[in-house]
Amino acid sequence: MSSSASGSVDMADEKTVPPAELNILDPILELLDARPRFDGSGLASVRYNLRLNPGDCALIECRDMQQASLFADMCVGLVDLDDGIARCMGLEWSDLDERRAAALRGRIGRMVANGGWIDLYGTHMNILWPQLHHTRVPEERLMQQAVQLGMQFGLPGLPVVSPGKLSPLDRCRADCVRAFLGEPALLLLENPMGSANPPLMNAFLSALTDARDRGCAVVWLAPNDSGWGAYEADATIRLRLYDDGLFSMRGS
Repeated sequence: MSSSASGSVDMADEKTVPPAELNILDPILELLDARPRFDGSGLASVRYNLRLNPGDCALIECRDMQQASLFADMCVGLVDLDDGIARCMGLEWSDLDERRAAALRGRIGRMVANGGWIDLYGTHMNILWPQLHHTRVPEERLMQQAVQLGMQFGLPGLPVVSPGKLSPLDRCRADCVRAFLGEPALLLLENPMGSANPPLMNAFLSALTDARDRGCAVVWLAPNDSGWGAYEADATIRLRLYDDGLFSMRGS
């Protein structure tokens, strides 16, 4: 198995956020009165506030997963703001040019509600491409990491067939590999397990715990409060995303 992205590692060298810009004392994710620009896309133009330090986990109930995806987009600087601040690892998205913003997004693992798969490429390239594009890690080393993660999540290795040819369960496994690859500093998880069977849930929660122990912050969005099962007790904060904003579930 080999990748066709032979020039991606060189390109990635030019897309790395200088380490001096990152401060380990900064929150991993910070929304301060962030008010998205109203454009009819579906995310309410109200003020959102959220602060996650290393190892924190926010469980966010959101019945509309399109709205959840837009909220995650705001967290990674893909939604323009009319007011307020959105920061990741101490860097304000609005201050970053395209090159530095892309590099910062390379530190973020994400599972999107619709999978975000491109059937023109094999599953292995779908998994590897974000890290090949944004990091300096050699391709061979990334492949080794991906294979190890794949086995952790129940795959025999790194699938080379297109994502559409995988079973729904194996696509979910591959999605986990893509999100956790590269030891991300932030995980944005949009209904990651759905109705996955217990063996995958156990592997997922184990990987999630390991990531948080390394200092990764987590935003886990689910369509109802059963989406995260018993993990609620291990979360830092419980929230609900309504049409009119983000609200604490404390005391509910």
